Amino acid sequence: MGLCILHSRARDGIHAPEVFVEVHAGSGLPALSIVGLPELAVKESRDRVRGALYNGHFDFPRGRVTINLAPADLPKEGGRFDLPIALGILGASGQVRAERLGGLEFIGELALTGALRPVDAVLPAALAARRAGRALVLPRANADEAALVSGLQVLPVGHLIEVCRHLNGEAELQPGVAPAVPPRPPIAADLAEVRGQDHAKRALEVAAAGAHSLLLIGPPGTGKSMLASRLPGILPDLSEDEALEAAAIRSVSGRVPLDSARWRERPFRAPHHTASGVALVGGGSNPRPGEISLAHHGVLFLDELPEFDRRVLEVLREPLESGHINISRAARQARFPARFQLVAAMNPCPCGYLGDSSGRCHCSAEVVARYRGRISGPLLDRIDLQVEVPRLPPDCLQAATAAATSETVRARVVAARARAEQRAAKPNAALTPREIERDCALDANGRALLNQALQRLALSARAYHRILKVARTIADLAGSDAISPLHLSEAIGYRRLDRGQADPRG
Repeated sequence: MGLCILHSRARDGIHAPEVFVEVHAGSGLPALSIVGLPELAVKESRDRVRGALYNGHFDFPRGRVTINLAPADLPKEGGRFDLPIALGILGASGQVRAERLGGLEFIGELALTGALRPVDAVLPAALAARRAGRALVLPRANADEAALVSGLQVLPVGHLIEVCRHLNGEAELQPGVAPAVPPRPPIAADLAEVRGQDHAKRALEVAAAGAHSLLLIGPPGTGKSMLASRLPGILPDLSEDEALEAAAIRSVSGRVPLDSARWRERPFRAPHHTASGVALVGGGSNPRPGEISLAHHGVLFLDELPEFDRRVLEVLREPLESGHINISRAARQARFPARFQLVAAMNPCPCGYLGDSSGRCHCSAEVVARYRGRISGPLLDRIDLQVEVPRLPPDCLQAATAAATSETVRARVVAARARAEQRAAKPNAALTPREIERDCALDANGRALLNQALQRLALSARAYHRILKVARTIADLAGSDAISPLHLSEAIGYRRLDRGQADPRG
């Protein structure tokens, strides 16, 4: 009888803090106790582990067994500690060689037969194990997900006996094979399929180049949703670190299955306008990520923006600025990344036809103002580009004109992003005020033009900075080191709702 210590990982948001599984088998009346702030599923592991050891023909210690999951103030949940607890008991009782445990980490739920069942939130544990320089032993069903982490030795197992034979030197476990990096799939929704709307397509390109937020305003059926769905196809590829971070969020969400063949694609999330605040930003007694975190490094599309509950929309204000969301509950706190690109669409009025040449709209100015008032000024202020998408004449829809494909536009976007990354190591939308002063300097003509716009539109300091960042992106698309008055005037032109604040019907 003795003491055995193993390494495992808990869940804490998208992080996987280290847990030391300390097992002591000593003399005394037969008993098994688990300490270290275990939740109910962890406490129940005593019965699963006992059944797995008996059915695996191992000897269960006859004395008192104490299991400590350290640190004691870190909540432990789920069945992920079954495997290390079982191995700790076997190591403390001398049935496996404990000296081989030091370079390994273990997670996995045990069936009563001793078979390993998959657990959730494997990718954060794999990333943490790589940083710690240890191999990860886990259920075979989780191996493909963990193998996405390059440089990590993954040891998949199907049964407790396989792990014990490995530790005793009887049969070595075979490392899992990392999946090949999937090729970038062909673009299914091409920008060339959108007829006309050149101004909106240009705004979409600017938004992609600078990671700017975008609001599309127009009557029903003018192509707003089509444009939004084509944004991922013109965005640059994710880096490995970005893709792993986005995949880790999906891993802990429990809602979105992780496809190992498409894990490097940018997320595109389009929640319905009936979504609650918790669904959008995350939450629950055990905090889980919401739609804004599932869209991390990707696109969050909110169609029919004024139909969302205003209180739900207001929770977007902080993550749009900070790139993360803090969720606090009475017993748990969690912080999830939320660096998403917001694209929204709305009608100009309740009936949808304000300003349309058909003259179908009969909404009064008061009705239009009330409709637009569902979106607060502070939220609109945080949207960089506000663009009209008007109804097209029939001859434009029927004309077979050549349009730029997504691949063509994407090449320009990648080149512009590369200029921004070389200059500031981030997209232009993420520039700080100090970086704006450094990278978005204007000449005398540009300053005069911007001052005139500030006075006529009564823009806030935030809108002032966002115009400069958009102008910087337009200059990058043009391959220019300096922001010219032409670039600046285009950026000012994208503040559609600022121009219409005085008269909602104008």
